[in-house]
Amino acid sequence: METSILAAYVVSVMLLVATPGPVVALVINTSVRQGAKQAVFTALGTNWASLVLIAAAVLILSGAMSISRELISLLSVLGCLFIAYVAIDSLRSLSLTGEADTKADTDLLSDRKKNGASFSCLAKGFAVAISNPKDIIFFVAFFPQFISITGTFSGSVTLLTVLWILIDLAILTTYIFFMQHRIARRYQRSISIMSSIALLVISILGLLYAISNW
Repeated sequence: METSILAAYVVSVMLLVATPGPVVALVINTSVRQGAKQAVFTALGTNWASLVLIAAAVLILSGAMSISRELISLLSVLGCLFIAYVAIDSLRSLSLTGEADTKADTDLLSDRKKNGASFSCLAKGFAVAISNPKDIIFFVAFFPQFISITGTFSGSVTLLTVLWILIDLAILTTYIFFMQHRIARRYQRSISIMSSIALLVISILGLLYAISNW
């Protein structure tokens, strides 16, 4: 095993996952609005979506599957529209809950008691993470740089995938529990608004990019 390549891969993935984007914004938003438990389900949903995208990338790398540029652009537009919907829905919910922190805390407890909340967070996390099909191309371009980490293609892909999952969940979990800190909870409404706006900006920029490259 090439330990130097392994170390480079681990550092690269840590930087990529930790960089704020739609997944991080959604997880932070869920953590401050619905609590750590629902945020963990959201993170699991985004992680499972990564597995699907990685699987598609591996199939492309192995020559078992191909995907057209037009289809990727179409899916990108749909994905950006969905992320915009999530952001707008979150901002709308915040406006309806009122300004007071006490009411926000009451709503937070109410959200935790809703039936199906965990499944909803899981599905939303999956949908947001899978809604950027260009990540397939990212994995296609990213994995080959480290494919010589072991002596076989299958061994390398398995190791790279497992490490991605573990690092992804570890970093997102760190975000989640940091948001449960007393200081973060004090500003939970502001953090939720900023993360929702971040999602909206990301969706608009992604939409403009997808349309310009159609």
